[in-house]
Amino acid sequence: MHAVAHALSITGAMTWEITWALILGFLLSAIVQAVVRKATIVRLMGDDRPRTLGVAALLGSASSSCSYAAVALARALFRRGADFTAAMAFEIASTNLVVELGVILALLMGWQFTVAEFAGGPVMIVVLALLFRLTLRERLLREARQQADRGVAGSMEGHAAMDMSVTGEGSFLRRLLSRDGTTSVAHVFVMEWAAILRDLVVGLLIAGAIAAWVPDSFWRHFFFSGHPVLSKVWGPLFGPLVAVVSFVCSIGNVPLAVVLWKGGISFGGVVAFIFADLLILPILAIYRRYYGLRTALYLAGTFYVAMVVAGYVVELVFSGAGLVPDQADATIPAGGVRWNYTTWLNIVFLLLGAALLIRFLRTGGGPMLRMMGGSPDSSSGDTSHDHAHARAGGDTAPAAGPGSGGHAHHHQEPGGGPRPPHDHH
Repeated sequence: MHAVAHALSITGAMTWEITWALILGFLLSAIVQAVVRKATIVRLMGDDRPRTLGVAALLGSASSSCSYAAVALARALFRRGADFTAAMAFEIASTNLVVELGVILALLMGWQFTVAEFAGGPVMIVVLALLFRLTLRERLLREARQQADRGVAGSMEGHAAMDMSVTGEGSFLRRLLSRDGTTSVAHVFVMEWAAILRDLVVGLLIAGAIAAWVPDSFWRHFFFSGHPVLSKVWGPLFGPLVAVVSFVCSIGNVPLAVVLWKGGISFGGVVAFIFADLLILPILAIYRRYYGLRTALYLAGTFYVAMVVAGYVVELVFSGAGLVPDQADATIPAGGVRWNYTTWLNIVFLLLGAALLIRFLRTGGGPMLRMMGGSPDSSSGDTSHDHAHARAGGDTAPAAGPGSGGHAHHHQEPGGGPRPPHDHH
């Protein structure tokens, strides 16, 4: 019981340390998603030119940070006409170049890791694009598109099918501060939390257990921390493999990255480990359902190579610039709650999160949560926009998206998730 209590105390301390940062990151992401429609994203991702890939990365960095949702959304964009390479660039950025990840890395590990993550992400995208140019054959791409168009369900399929952006006239700020805009932000915010909550909790529990129960000496031997050159070679190669079998993705793998860094993994190995949230075993299974076995294996191989190369590049550049922090200074939060700036920030942002949750529930958010894991039905081919409204607390809003008077819609992707009952006004 003492060992379990020790592990849970570490988990609790980590959770308290990053709470406000998570809320801030998801709020910023929700604001962008509330005013940018998925149809616009598809239109900007029609080829694999460098400029297009840069735009795809920017759009991904403002999207969902949940790995499952990012994979489902990339497939939805691909089905609607986005270039496959651009869709994969969007997917990578969506999980590795988001604000909340950068803030949490800075809080738990240091600003150097935030800079490394945002520098290594573009490197990974460039390497992947080059690998696709050199090795991706038209036949394999055709097979992937045929499989994707079958509409086989995967995790977060319903979430990916939803477009809760606000349409209408006016400036960005005016649309954002309108009733439709604030409702849309609340809906996106809560659903993003629902998408990552399981992985975040599991990641924190695993990190707490490993930090409490696995001695640092094990990791020092595994990552050859006593051999500077060998550890730099070994880290990026085996960091992603540790992530693959950890079953933890998205932001949930940052707490485990803290444990590995304290245990002796190299700087580049940490970066490669964090990138590998797109290669955990459940997501590899989703790739197989979405694109077929051959394409899933191809993605596993090319993604792994891109992660390793990005880890090596980051290691070389940051070591050469003297920006790699001292591992001896690494600490795992275990101090609990204290009256400091973290506590005050947590109070402020928890109150803000509670207000958004109340707005979500009062504007028909419940049915949306039930739709998140819904199975698509590609046979319908229905691309119409539904206006499914629900009255709650005096507000009128779509049950699957905010708005009134037709200004905000639940935009269905082809083969999108099931729709709630209609109540047309």
